[in-house]
Amino acid sequence: MGMSWQKELDGMHGVWLREFKVFLRERERIMGAIFTPLLWMVAFGGGLGANVDIGGYNYQQFVFPGTVAMATLFASMFYGVYLVWDKKLDFFKEVLVAPLSRASVFAGKAAGGVTISLIEGAIIVVIGMLIAGVEVSPVIFLQALFVIFTLSVGITSLGLIIGARMKSPDGFNLIISFVIWPLFILSGAFFPLENLPAYLQFVTQANPVTYGVDALRAVMLGATHYGLLFDLGVLWLFNIVAAAIGALEFNRMKL
Repeated sequence: MGMSWQKELDGMHGVWLREFKVFLRERERIMGAIFTPLLWMVAFGGGLGANVDIGGYNYQQFVFPGTVAMATLFASMFYGVYLVWDKKLDFFKEVLVAPLSRASVFAGKAAGGVTISLIEGAIIVVIGMLIAGVEVSPVIFLQALFVIFTLSVGITSLGLIIGARMKSPDGFNLIISFVIWPLFILSGAFFPLENLPAYLQFVTQANPVTYGVDALRAVMLGATHYGLLFDLGVLWLFNIVAAAIGALEFNRMKL
């Protein structure tokens, strides 16, 4: 039994290491991942920031946690397209013939996506605090990383679930465009959650990214709508469900 668990852990580590090495070789992915959130923060947040004040923060400071969540969402969700490419290039067949459960393959792939999201999210936090003028102490930085990690687990799993069902990168990108923008725009990243119309309250409350944004706002600005512990609880419930579905999809996946 012990050797079996060790074999599964070694396999997960091998899958994770491969994903991490691929990421390090494609440094343009980092630039692409941080450019859009920073553009939103500078252009959108800076433009309105001169005239809008929310809860004692200028608008650029208010949207700072939202842009961190945006970077995490995009990096985690689009990570699923690399699974589609692995299937298309037949690399994934080599992985699946290894004496390793598909649940462990999923866990290794998901760990790779979460690691990439953490790296890109950390870069956004550092650059964004300089732009927005938000003081981020080492403790707050570590707390923000934990929230980024928590958000990325479920979203990476969702990206892999979609990737497991897709046969072409074009099909993946088409589906993702209908998923990622509603998740982002309706998360409260760019507007306060107080006093929303009933239909927007329902949509934002059903959106897991909402709780990631609110948690980041809690640790970075000390402002929260639902409470940090509630946010984290909802996110981890979503993570468990998404990871379980992801493992099932990998078991059903046909190459």
